[in-house]
Amino acid sequence: MTIDSRPDPAASSAIAAASTARLLIITGLSGAGRTSLLKSVEDLGYETIDNMPVRLVAPAVEAMAPGDALAIGIDVRTRGFDVAAVEQSLAQIARVPGLVTTMVYLDCDDEVLYRRYTETRRRHPLSAADDRPVEDGIRDERALIQPLRDRADVVLDTSEFSLTDLRRRAAELFAFGGSPGLQLAVTSFGFRRGLPRDADLVLDVRFLSNPHYDPLLRPLTGLDAAVGAHVATDPLFGAFFDRSLDLIRLLLPAYAREGKSYLTIAIGCTGGQHRSVFVTERLAEQLRRDGWRVTVRHRDLPEPGGLRPVPPGTQHRS
Repeated sequence: MTIDSRPDPAASSAIAAASTARLLIITGLSGAGRTSLLKSVEDLGYETIDNMPVRLVAPAVEAMAPGDALAIGIDVRTRGFDVAAVEQSLAQIARVPGLVTTMVYLDCDDEVLYRRYTETRRRHPLSAADDRPVEDGIRDERALIQPLRDRADVVLDTSEFSLTDLRRRAAELFAFGGSPGLQLAVTSFGFRRGLPRDADLVLDVRFLSNPHYDPLLRPLTGLDAAVGAHVATDPLFGAFFDRSLDLIRLLLPAYAREGKSYLTIAIGCTGGQHRSVFVTERLAEQLRRDGWRVTVRHRDLPEPGGLRPVPPGTQHRS
């Protein structure tokens, strides 16, 4: 027997949606955007509850009816919060029939979290009681809730997300009308600024010919045809791309059989402007042709109409 995780016909999706209830458990680091994400999914039609006492989560979920959609926010500020208690509630929820549960973990760089706390003059919940520095609270919280990150279905790094970015990502992942099965995100990035926190698979394309060293191509990006042509003419590109695609095609059905709902494939070059962008677009195009649901993000490209600041002392290379 084979399992086809590609989209079902619309009629089958409608029947499935009507016969199941949908639950989002949203957790993660304090200050990483949990409240904003809850508001975003509320706009999508979910009923939302923030900071529900952990002991009440399972009874509330068990009372859901087919077709209901509920999002519950939980973090260290939740009354009775304890990782073991949360995991016990999740185990109880897993036994509820006709329920599709997605656990979402919001991550963020420590420096960004610190800036958010200092700009709003708020105290971190784990450092406020004994008047310790915010940095201590962030460090302690990250260690405390790591087990929840390890079991999350979706990890979202909000370090560089605007509110618009968060709303867009929520709509891509959690809007109604999508069919069940594995959903793919393919993202380009620059190693200079670190790996994406939510990456499941990482491909390094820094060995390919670098358009940065061509003065005519340097100001362009991997979205431009001239850059794509430059990268595609590298003697190693064809074999690398075909073998990478074969590997991904081999793995995706296996991930689907294991019940994974979301998978992020990250493709990196030095600056995230040229090579990784071109390969990301090419890979996403092929996977869509195979029938997978794919979203694309270019983490380190400038926003339309603006320039992304480059950290002092770094060269703008890709």
